[in-house]
Amino acid sequence: MAKAFVHALGICETPNVGDDTTIWAFAHVLPGAVIGKNVNINDHVFIENDVVVGDRVTVKSGVQLWDGVELQDDVFIGPNVTFTNDRYPRSKQYPTSFPRIVVEQGASVGGGAVLLPGITVGRSAIVGAGAVVTRDVPPFAIVTGSPARVTGYMDTAGQKLSSPLAEMATDRVAPDLDNLRPLNKVTDMRGSLVALEFSKDLPFIPKRFFTVFGVPTRDVRGEHAHYKCEQFLVCLNGSVKAITDDGTSRNEFVLDSPEKGLYMPALTWGTQYAYSHDAVLAVFASELYDAADYIRTYDEFRRVLGE
Repeated sequence: MAKAFVHALGICETPNVGDDTTIWAFAHVLPGAVIGKNVNINDHVFIENDVVVGDRVTVKSGVQLWDGVELQDDVFIGPNVTFTNDRYPRSKQYPTSFPRIVVEQGASVGGGAVLLPGITVGRSAIVGAGAVVTRDVPPFAIVTGSPARVTGYMDTAGQKLSSPLAEMATDRVAPDLDNLRPLNKVTDMRGSLVALEFSKDLPFIPKRFFTVFGVPTRDVRGEHAHYKCEQFLVCLNGSVKAITDDGTSRNEFVLDSPEKGLYMPALTWGTQYAYSHDAVLAVFASELYDAADYIRTYDEFRRVLGE
């Protein structure tokens, strides 16, 4: 164990500890654990054998990392976060293996949060203090409450995303909103009509159309990209928040009117959330359905982009 500091009142039984790591008083690390470089393990932390902690991780006081926990690089774990690893615990009964909890690179878990067995917290996500996480947390998502629900997303600068315009003027599009496009609306005493001419108003001729509706407010849709398929999203009723991510920048848009549509080129990671109870989202697609055209995980998306 080179250049790591263990307080005189701390116990570190593993030789697998990286340089510049600090283990403070009353912490106890068992022999099988793997601890990376420049890690800060605060007082009163217990780490079991089948635990992997990456580089530059902070684990605040009162945390127990049980078998099956993996904290990737640059993760922050707040005080008194609870990790669980047995869905049906019984005294003196031990499963042959434990479901893994993975907190991916750059994610933060706020104080007092509880993570159930088998959960993955996506890269750069934030789990709010006191949240009870019962399902996987998408990359860059902000989740709060019990059970935890997505309440927002982070941008590439580490700040909470917000829609740049609550409403968009129909006569022009700001330069940074090129993908949010006004549609032709006609209004008279009989009501309003919005028309779409495929060859004129869309950047592609659609081969497929579908609608998304009846989505519970707590649920998230999308969370994928396409190799070839382009999409154009129009909210016909209600409202929905849409995230677009091209690997360089991440933006959030509020779709709350049939007067505007969101263009998503191929190789755009798309996420939709915060559906109102009456939301009806129309999607025009440039290609027929092809399961092989989907990029299902954000890590795969980054690999495809060459990151």
